[in-house]
Amino acid sequence: MKIRLSEPAKNVARRFFRNRIARVALAILLILCISAIAAPILSPHAYDHQNLDLGPVPPQRGHWLGTDDLGRDLFTRVLYGGRVSLAVGLAATMVALGIGVTYGTISGYVGGRTDQMMMRIVDALYALPFTVFVIILMVVFGRNILLLFVAIGAVEWLTMARIVRGQVLSLKDQTYIRAARSLGFSHMRIMLRHIIPNMLGPVIVYTTLTIPRVILLESFLSFLGLGVQPPMSSWGLLIRDGARAMESYPWFLIVPGVTLCLALFALNCVGDALRDAMDPRHQLKA
Repeated sequence: MKIRLSEPAKNVARRFFRNRIARVALAILLILCISAIAAPILSPHAYDHQNLDLGPVPPQRGHWLGTDDLGRDLFTRVLYGGRVSLAVGLAATMVALGIGVTYGTISGYVGGRTDQMMMRIVDALYALPFTVFVIILMVVFGRNILLLFVAIGAVEWLTMARIVRGQVLSLKDQTYIRAARSLGFSHMRIMLRHIIPNMLGPVIVYTTLTIPRVILLESFLSFLGLGVQPPMSSWGLLIRDGARAMESYPWFLIVPGVTLCLALFALNCVGDALRDAMDPRHQLKA
């Protein structure tokens, strides 16, 4: 089945792929994602298999990136760690997207005192130290990987809500919205059919820029020991283990550190390129 894109979507795609850095970043991101998904195929080792007799060895045949202090294959643990880090980044961003779009749309569309009260709540939450808030949630409710998705998403929706509210305020007085009201359309139908579809551009761009922030936050929590727990791995957990032994076994830190940097670089470049491509002021060059 052939997918047909609208002319504006084709223009966005052309502008995006004209950016050489964006193409490289997208290729890096696809390689990381495919490698994480195909981890059982790419590596013959189990991520939690220990070989205490082998111990830590540098990169060699059979262990391309070396092993850790418990004899576990580092290449395998980086692949499986990518599964967790990328899944947390995507799932937590979707949680933030759902809360932020819903909250911002209602606030901007209703307006008046309701809008003021909802925005004051957002301002109050902005004053809280987000990382400490996530740590408290993890300590109170336990260190569960699913809770990690929700906990990070629950503190990343605030900026999304503000962006969506601003878009709704600029859209709700447009002529086609007034026409929909005069035809007797319900408020829910107007929001779902007319307002939300017309603000997808900025929402999509901000979503792509939120994913690397979430991955970095998960890595920080795992570095503190409050995120993913052994024998599971994530890039943050591997960096924490590597930092403890970086003087004796530098590859413990270099391998996951470089992988995380590549992922964050690729995600930020894709987000920036998508933002430029969706900017209506940006014209195709001859």
